Amino acid sequence: MAEVLLFHHAQGLTPGVVAIAERLRAAGHVVHAPDLYEGRTFGELSQGVAHAERTLGTNEVVARAARAAEALPAELVYVGFSLGVVPAQRLAQTRPGAKGAVLFGGALALSWFGGAWPDGARLQVHAAEPDEWVEWDDTRQTVAAVPGAELFAYPGAHHLFVDGSLPAHDPAAASLFEKRVLAFLAGVG
Repeated sequence: MAEVLLFHHAQGLTPGVVAIAERLRAAGHVVHAPDLYEGRTFGELSQGVAHAERTLGTNEVVARAARAAEALPAELVYVGFSLGVVPAQRLAQTRPGAKGAVLFGGALALSWFGGAWPDGARLQVHAAEPDEWVEWDDTRQTVAAVPGAELFAYPGAHHLFVDGSLPAHDPAAASLFEKRVLAFLAGVG
């Protein structure tokens, strides 16, 4: 099984994100889900984004994620939800030993973190379509540049549809997402 470092979205480590981590654990994976907001959660996405950008700063969010990885083995799969894509993709690209990444809410251009994807590390990207928060050009270019990468679009779903504690939750799409992630993790574990 895989060892996973999972980063929450801008609304924080919500009960829905905790439940996803628990389901991955129940499937036999070791899952670390640090709280980058130190206990704070937000009822609205805009509030969480404001907290990440103005109160903490994106650099601090990324630094907290990097500190969470320090005590863990190098051979991790990084999972990021929306805001969590930034540290997940950064660590997958820059921390030696990454087995792969699952990015929910699109991907960043590879150039953000040095331009290369590590040899042998797998990539799976998920996003609602359409989704105003997703940079589709960057996402498609990144997926095209990584051998064997997978991109899954979920038509009609909303941005954080996987989080069962939020109004955007779409049970059918979230279930499909989890099946795909479990298959991915089985393949890297």
